[in-house]
Amino acid sequence: MPGYEIIDNKEKKAVSKIFDEGAVLFAHGFPNIRKKYYVRELEQKFSSLMKCKYALPVASGTAAIKIALKAIGIKPGDEVITQAFNFVATVEAIIDCGAKPIIVGVDNSLNICPLDLITKITKKTKAIIPVNMLGASCNFKEIKKIAIKHKIRIIEDNCEAFMGKYEKRYLGTICDIGILSLDYGKFITSGEGGVILTNNKKYYKFCKQYHDHGHENSPKYSRGNDNRKIVGFNYRMTELQATICIEQLKKAKLILKKNKERYKLLDKKINKNINKRLIIENSEPNYDTFIFYVKKSLKLKIIKYLKKIKLGTKNLPDAIKWHCSYYWGHAVDKKQIRNSVRTKNLLTSAIAIPILINKNLKFYNSVVLEINKIYEKYR
Repeated sequence: MPGYEIIDNKEKKAVSKIFDEGAVLFAHGFPNIRKKYYVRELEQKFSSLMKCKYALPVASGTAAIKIALKAIGIKPGDEVITQAFNFVATVEAIIDCGAKPIIVGVDNSLNICPLDLITKITKKTKAIIPVNMLGASCNFKEIKKIAIKHKIRIIEDNCEAFMGKYEKRYLGTICDIGILSLDYGKFITSGEGGVILTNNKKYYKFCKQYHDHGHENSPKYSRGNDNRKIVGFNYRMTELQATICIEQLKKAKLILKKNKERYKLLDKKINKNINKRLIIENSEPNYDTFIFYVKKSLKLKIIKYLKKIKLGTKNLPDAIKWHCSYYWGHAVDKKQIRNSVRTKNLLTSAIAIPILINKNLKFYNSVVLEINKIYEKYR
């Protein structure tokens, strides 16, 4: 479920509190007219929750990916591998760094296929960006083996699987740098926003400076006299975003609990002959989406029913053109389009049921029973 479903008076009061405390909406400076720094507080809360040394809130998940790429030294001409089932933002960030996106197909987990990954590595490959799509973990055991062998950095795009786990560790903390998104459709939201997670002090230091015009934020100097050693950009989060996210974080475990109840009901009751998305061993999704595969004639009838009850199909297929590189001729070359064909064909058989907290267990029970009826009648 998206965090926007349970935005309430707590977020409203938190925003109002900023105005009561001086109305400073900027995350730096103005110490004499403010009481708190909410972005700094949010850093600490993410670091504590995720059991990660460093957490840096930024303007968006897309910005977070680009900053992470810069931190590991991606330059024009480098190749960065990512997966065909993805959101276009990952490819946009790679291109914005002057690098070339290389597309790898997905397996039945709908995440990066390690076997295909091996075939796409060249001397120009400098990074891999596996993406935990629609709430579920990639196969990090195999991905990390490949990366270590070839001495390649991994940026973990965890924009869609916040609170999910792999081997009891939170997704987003598995690799060199992890990325979270806080946009309005995500597990928790601040409207827009993102977070960079890392245990590497060097990467954190670069990210912190780069996202803030190169500011070192040295305690020795005032903001206006601060040092700078690198050319940066403005990818800062505002205090408004941070205070909303702090309240949303308090609801994260409740969201996970409610998601799991609905997901498990679907998983238990769906017809046993229907193929479900593969969940990687030793991982736990955030139960954001329930995905299964059916033939085209069945798919059309199930989608018709889901539209009728106004539930929809999260990304599969309702936003597939924004989430599969087969359709991104404006951004990738023909070879990468060809690399996307197998994934596109797999996705055309998939249906994604969104898990929503405002829909109760009785509702989801009726959904799965109707899907089973359609399956039995038309299979």
